[in-house]
Amino acid sequence: MKVINKIENNLKNLHAQDPKIAKLVDQELDRQRNSIELIASENFTYRGALEAAGSVLTNKYAEGYPDHRYYGGCEVIDKVEKIAIERVCKLFGCKYANVQPHSGSSANLAAYHALANIGDTIMGLALDNGGHLTHGSPVNFSGIYYDSQSYTLNKETEQLDYDLILKQAKKVKPKVIVAGYSAYPRKISFKKMRDICNKVGAYLLVDMAHIAGLVATKQHPNPFPYAHVVTSTTHKTLRGPRSGIILTNDKELAKKINKAVFPGLQGGPLMHIIAAKAVCFKYAASAEYKNYIKKTMANAKAIGKGMEDGGLRLITGGTDNHLCLVDVSVARATGKQVEAACDKAFITVNKNTIPNEKLSPFVTSGIRVGTPAVTTRGFTEKDCYKVGQNIAKIAFNLNANGNCKPAVLKEVQKDSKAMLKARPLYAGSQY
Repeated sequence: MKVINKIENNLKNLHAQDPKIAKLVDQELDRQRNSIELIASENFTYRGALEAAGSVLTNKYAEGYPDHRYYGGCEVIDKVEKIAIERVCKLFGCKYANVQPHSGSSANLAAYHALANIGDTIMGLALDNGGHLTHGSPVNFSGIYYDSQSYTLNKETEQLDYDLILKQAKKVKPKVIVAGYSAYPRKISFKKMRDICNKVGAYLLVDMAHIAGLVATKQHPNPFPYAHVVTSTTHKTLRGPRSGIILTNDKELAKKINKAVFPGLQGGPLMHIIAAKAVCFKYAASAEYKNYIKKTMANAKAIGKGMEDGGLRLITGGTDNHLCLVDVSVARATGKQVEAACDKAFITVNKNTIPNEKLSPFVTSGIRVGTPAVTTRGFTEKDCYKVGQNIAKIAFNLNANGNCKPAVLKEVQKDSKAMLKARPLYAGSQY
């Protein structure tokens, strides 16, 4: 202990060691504290996860898997990874898990690597319809290394059309069909997706990155037992560290996945992040967390109602999950303009394409709005309804240059500051 204490006493904190980086960290914390965070893929993680992510576990190389490492000194590390695996399997009701992927994208890359060969056909929802880059975008590895084919939403309902998906699948005969999306506000029938896969001889890969927290608390249908493989991030609705996981019930696929992750695509795992994932999985199994997810979904409906009552149009007419996709063209505005104007009012949203998009992905006709982060912060349905109204107010009060009218902007800024002050982030200490 004397040696450890001596080392700790000699360590310099970040501000003393690197003032420039420390200042930027402080600035980012200040930005997070003073903005209503509505980006659906962002959240504020637990102090326990932050502490694990910043722990001495970052010092240990652990290439391989528990009890089968390439380096010595992994007896403690093995216990950490085993706990993470055990907790995530119990949380989602599956038999096998790989907790080593560094991100959701690398998890998807490993899943494709296990399920298909380079050049095989994969089929996912088109990016401009709410899919993800890793579901077959031509600028992403998924569209470069694989024959990427897309399915689209029903143009009338703006929702998944399983008959349309089956028709496309029969036409292109994919090896893998991807379900799970980045900007889709409705529930997904994994049973129907598996039925489609069975009819064309494809694997079903479910990317539940956005809805993992809802699945964990049984607020959304579970991909199992229908999915062959499930991937996810751990930092969105799950509120854990930024990272990824891969799950399956198939023993042989589990072996292929493990080989795909290591040694196929990664070297040593980030053991400090795996520890933070374990913290996340434990909390996600609690009654408190289930209540949080229910509040997140209720807040999404409330913010959607606020925007709708303010004159904006919700894609699909509403939401079943944690996000709303919003058509701002009804306000004669673009997503880019609304994003920039909201930022000045201390509200953070992201521009997003919508079904039947007529503008470029750098401009867009819509915005995406999610409630995981504000719910973590303690925002209520009343708060979220007001924020929704304010977003609509901004959208309908932009001038030709995309700037909000000064009087309206000032009014919304005042509302935002009051709500942020009432719901402090990481109150009591820096983290």
